[in-house]
Amino acid sequence: MENYLEEINLYFELKDTPYSSRESYFRRIKAFIEFMQNKGKDPVLTEEKDIQQYILYLKKEKGLTAGTINNYSSAIRLFYTRILEKKWDPNKIPRMKIREKMPVIPPKEDILAILNATTNLKHKALIALLYGSGLRVSEVAKLRIRDICSKTMRIRVENAKHDTNRYTILSEVSLEVLRQYFKKYLSSDFKFEDWLFPGQNPDKHIDIKTIKNTMIKLRNRLELNTKISAHTLRHAFASHSLENGVDPVFIQQMLGHKTLKTTVKYLYMTSKSLMGIKSPLDISSR
Repeated sequence: MENYLEEINLYFELKDTPYSSRESYFRRIKAFIEFMQNKGKDPVLTEEKDIQQYILYLKKEKGLTAGTINNYSSAIRLFYTRILEKKWDPNKIPRMKIREKMPVIPPKEDILAILNATTNLKHKALIALLYGSGLRVSEVAKLRIRDICSKTMRIRVENAKHDTNRYTILSEVSLEVLRQYFKKYLSSDFKFEDWLFPGQNPDKHIDIKTIKNTMIKLRNRLELNTKISAHTLRHAFASHSLENGVDPVFIQQMLGHKTLKTTVKYLYMTSKSLMGIKSPLDISSR
């Protein structure tokens, strides 16, 4: 297996693939190789039928979603075409159709309730940034002190999804919470390169799962919708910004969406009453 991984790593080095993407591909390729070995078959002899069986295994036995299975398929395709130098037939190994689910968009009152119920300043700062700036959970976790600018009220997001960089807004509420957090948790001899939210090991940022679990505990304590997650706050940022009349193009830039089409989907999630739309029943009954 080590030989395969070395070849893949060389490919990533030549392509200058981001570390996060490398880790994802390595993990999924390794899982497939182990699957083949457990079946008593040399991975170098992989055939299309082996990949088909693995995809069915992920679907029926592991119960993974279509999107996750497609990610596995992409990793296996890299191994199959770049390392084994075989031709990939998309007609025999098609990508699974992803059925989009409508995310829950809680009212602003529920989000403020979560924020106000948070007594831990570190947790409060994390939640304020997730909702106040529309950041992904991984983006909040990987923020460095240098990325926060109170003069321009902007947050710099580097090496984000799709290997992109962007700026998003910093809310006044978030800044105030950050200042309180900064005074309590960060030492006076900090460096601007330091993590804004260090983990148990100061050399590493806070674990993404820690942020997600914190949100779940707060949600459950307040007995809110069980579908609310840390990522929900990003959806709420987009939806509530549209309700406030912010141009979708600006929201696209702040969220880091590749296309405006992705951002416009939030129009279907906004509160129609806040958008000033009247039901024809209400109009006709006057």
